[in-house]
Amino acid sequence: MTLNTKKLFDISGKVALITGGTGAFGRIAALGLADAGAKLVITASNKAGLEKVAAEVRAAGGDVQIVARRAETEADAEAMVEAAVKAYGGLDILVAGAGMNEPAPIVDQSLERFEAIMDANVRGSWLVCKAAGKQMIKQGRGGKVVLISSARSVRGHPAGYGGYCTSKAAIDGLTRTLGCEWGKYKINVNAIGPTVFRSPLTAWMFGDDEKATTVRNGFMARLPIGRLGEPEDLVGVLLYLSSPASDFCTGQTMFVDGGYTAG
Repeated sequence: MTLNTKKLFDISGKVALITGGTGAFGRIAALGLADAGAKLVITASNKAGLEKVAAEVRAAGGDVQIVARRAETEADAEAMVEAAVKAYGGLDILVAGAGMNEPAPIVDQSLERFEAIMDANVRGSWLVCKAAGKQMIKQGRGGKVVLISSARSVRGHPAGYGGYCTSKAAIDGLTRTLGCEWGKYKINVNAIGPTVFRSPLTAWMFGDDEKATTVRNGFMARLPIGRLGEPEDLVGVLLYLSSPASDFCTGQTMFVDGGYTAG
């Protein structure tokens, strides 16, 4: 047997749909997969933000289309997939990167806000998986689905993460069941589980003030790697899960967390 490691990670010409394309993860996912040669459709409700990310991708030589909508209904999710099919003739990779968090103690959090977190993190992922899965099954050539979990899917948090932790545990369950359900179609379904990484929502934690230092040091005490994450830390595992290298990996949540969940 002759190994070809370059081919193992080759996604050139593959068509990838990325939801949550304006977030810190969605942006780096778009730049990373485009750099590896994939053709992209990126989605989010913020059209101006999408155009900014698309401009970055194009400036780096990538091929990208945008769809300014969020997966709130089956029609939304189907429109995203249809955009990929119309632009590039099919769909090979789904990265369900859209999500949100609004921390609050459960006794203070309204049902409406809890449902908003579950809708953004679980319902939206379920909808795009359904639409993308139908297309991939119809094509008959397999595919790759990457969901976004969190270290919080298996670790609690004292600062009001009742909605977020619950939603990410649900993502782990969705990942496992779709891995089992779609294996016969050669569709691999896996999730990436980060811990805290730099984003507009967490930028304050990287500051030099007393509060940031205290919170950051508390996190780093649990991180064997000794630092918080950067969006770029997630690109390697994303490429693995999007490429032939992961053909025998499905139903797994892969924690990219500096060792947080190991301890």
